[in-house]
Amino acid sequence: MTRLVRASNPGPMTLEGTNTWLVGLSRVLVVDPGPADGAHLDAVLAEVRRDGGRLGGVLLTHRHPDHADALAHPVLRAALAAAQAPVLAIDPSLGVPPEISLLRTASDEPAVLIPVPGHTDDSLALLLPRRDEILTGDTVLGRGTSVVAHPEGDLTQYLGSLERLLVLDDRGAGPWRGLPGHGPVLEDLMASVRGLRAHRLARVEQVRAALAGRVGEDDRGGDPADDTLVAAVVAAVYPDVSDPVLVGAASRTVRATMVHLVRAGV
Repeated sequence: MTRLVRASNPGPMTLEGTNTWLVGLSRVLVVDPGPADGAHLDAVLAEVRRDGGRLGGVLLTHRHPDHADALAHPVLRAALAAAQAPVLAIDPSLGVPPEISLLRTASDEPAVLIPVPGHTDDSLALLLPRRDEILTGDTVLGRGTSVVAHPEGDLTQYLGSLERLLVLDDRGAGPWRGLPGHGPVLEDLMASVRGLRAHRLARVEQVRAALAGRVGEDDRGGDPADDTLVAAVVAAVYPDVSDPVLVGAASRTVRATMVHLVRAGV
């Protein structure tokens, strides 16, 4: 059983807010507890305890504050201590490695972890095979595209993670539902992943073309540390973006794309 409790932190990068997913019924795994918001955590824990459920643990899909800052809030700290429940995270500063034995004790819903680095190096997805659902964190959003922002984001890894997800589509069954870190549920996750992959590859070509016009065809991607060059590419590739927050995200995305091009040597 999966349930959603959405945090009240809407914004240009968080969409309607952070999606906190509850996995299981009697032993409940809280995936991405969200920001350090006591009211949100009270709502999460109330939903955990509905029908006699208990907190089995917390899992982070990645380290970003809008997903993980709740770990420092007294409400969640007290609940974890009372339940003697672990925090599972790839980042060792936030929790312990999410091994399958710990997942089995944290939730009564069978689950499989899938590493999906790219948005961050510690990003993971959680596959629920009995429910045909995959919790995607920020690797696949409910709408729009995930930010792959230099220096934390790695576009080469991100494209590889999309391919890793697409392999799961070759099973001759119904569509996977995507339960993202932000935005609405994706009823056909793999269709969204294919769209994201095509969009990213098109962006790579747009950045390549913009760079060719600025530095020449043989520069192999330009210098990602050149602020003037990055600004020119952003203006060429994202001409309709004016919000300072989104311009900053676009700049970091362009830098990540330039690193990808340099690494590929094309």
